[in-house]
Amino acid sequence: MQGSRSSLKSHYLAIGAFAVIYLLIALMVRNSYYQLIMTLVLVWATMGLSWNLLSGYSGLISFGHAAFFGLGGYTMTIAFVKWGLTPWLGIPLGMVVGVLAAIIIGIPTFRLRGHYFALSMLAYPLALLYVFEWLGYQEETLPMMRDAPARYMQFADQRVYTAIALVILVAAMVVSLHVERSRFGRSLLAIKQNQPAAEAAGVNVLKWKMLALMLSAAVAAAAGGLYAVVLLVVTPPTMFGVLTSAQALIFTLFGGVGVYWGPVIGAGILVPLAETLHAELGHIIPGIQGVVYGSAIIAIVLLAPDGIYWRIRDYLATRRAPIDTAERVAPSVPILAASKDERPRTSGAPLLELDGVVRTFGGLRAVDGVSLKIKEGEIHGIIGPNGAGKTTLFNVINGFLPADVGSIRFAGGELLGLKPHEVCARGIGRTFQVVRAFPRMSVLENVTIGAFVGAANDAEAKALAYAALERVGLAGARADAIAGGLTTNELRRMELARALAPRPRLILLDETLAGLGHEELEGILDVIRQVNREGGTVAIIEHTMHAMVKLADHFSVLDHGKLIASGPPGEVIKDPAVIEAYLGKKWMDRAQHPVT
Repeated sequence: MQGSRSSLKSHYLAIGAFAVIYLLIALMVRNSYYQLIMTLVLVWATMGLSWNLLSGYSGLISFGHAAFFGLGGYTMTIAFVKWGLTPWLGIPLGMVVGVLAAIIIGIPTFRLRGHYFALSMLAYPLALLYVFEWLGYQEETLPMMRDAPARYMQFADQRVYTAIALVILVAAMVVSLHVERSRFGRSLLAIKQNQPAAEAAGVNVLKWKMLALMLSAAVAAAAGGLYAVVLLVVTPPTMFGVLTSAQALIFTLFGGVGVYWGPVIGAGILVPLAETLHAELGHIIPGIQGVVYGSAIIAIVLLAPDGIYWRIRDYLATRRAPIDTAERVAPSVPILAASKDERPRTSGAPLLELDGVVRTFGGLRAVDGVSLKIKEGEIHGIIGPNGAGKTTLFNVINGFLPADVGSIRFAGGELLGLKPHEVCARGIGRTFQVVRAFPRMSVLENVTIGAFVGAANDAEAKALAYAALERVGLAGARADAIAGGLTTNELRRMELARALAPRPRLILLDETLAGLGHEELEGILDVIRQVNREGGTVAIIEHTMHAMVKLADHFSVLDHGKLIASGPPGEVIKDPAVIEAYLGKKWMDRAQHPVT
């Protein structure tokens, strides 16, 4: 952990150095217009950080952050004008209103994904714009309080506003830094890169999205409140207009998405450029700010799609020193809850029980009245032809699909109605038919996401993740490799490690052997056997019958959603119904003429 603290300290020093240098430059500026620009850079950088806290980390594109910006500005202004409340209290009050609005907005809107979410977010500031115009707040001006200007945040020297804006920005940067380096931020990045994999790994998607929106709204409201103080007047178009949301998005995209320096870089370049050109050429080219922002987006899409920060970082990446692995050497931690509790390899008692489970898609019964039991400590093979309903059955078990009828009990508790992260927390791990990785994260970070649900803190999660990587043969240098560059074999091993990391009692393996060569296949089989010897229960879907016969203790065979056979592999492969549905004539010949 010493390395982590040292790295965090270096970030603090960088933020502190930026603040000191910026403040020194501001103190040297004498022109009031350029003093205003320096303040606006900080306000819009804060607004960009707000947008980044939600959209940059989670991938949910918001076109509606002006809603929180405007509510912060109008709350502060109305409290000042109507009740005489000082902006020192009005800005925090606006942040509270922004958070409440985020909760109200988030509950219905997080049901949507992709462009539906983005477009629905756009509706909120537009609606508020018309509401405030209808209420008669077309233009609200802050009164001048000459008797106590400091009390009401009114200063003759514009540089004081710059200092206040710098304090707010630094606070937002520190918050963003801690989000990036915490379970919070890692979970958001996992959601962004592969939401189903994050859910299966135990990430509570709705919880983290809602917290991100609430935090984002608070920062946006603070920026809006200060913006109103600086300009001394608020109007619905300036506070809730489309351009307000667009600027937050543009600055972040330009500077770098998903990192706290991104909005600062974007605002630091584009705001002075746009405002200076407006001052010099605005009378010749009206709306030149829009030209600047539009040109910036075109340039960044063509030259650095992830933003300036990431382009520079990637360029310098080859000079970066190797990561010290000493801090992640794992203590002796058990991979499975079963081994931790020192349970015997098999108790013979059912761990997972399905009773009459049905799942339909329109008129198709993908799972048709399936009843089966998976005993604790066994390797249970789920086999059947393509389209038999095997993966659908797994999706029903771990909560991705609700069952229409039936019961699913795990360790005595009912699973129906639980979400995937809740099923994972109960002790069920999962891999997927097509590997679901977080491609921009390292191997260790991928597996740590899975370990969070079974760990008391981040340090324990990292230790569990590294222990799981050792189990599957991906420790050492490969732990730092970016997942997007792994081979199929390595991806399969990494996903298996992610399923093992939280020490589940049951692991659902969906065609984990698919796409592997003979030697690679044997390596994965050895890991599965070792997990089972340590007390883990495994349910595995697989088409490689030769491997399955040697691996599994029990077979359940599905065909057209129905369970047509169940029993020891030696008996099941001789069942005529199984042969007809799946195994084929060669298996019948082998059953009738076994090789001695």
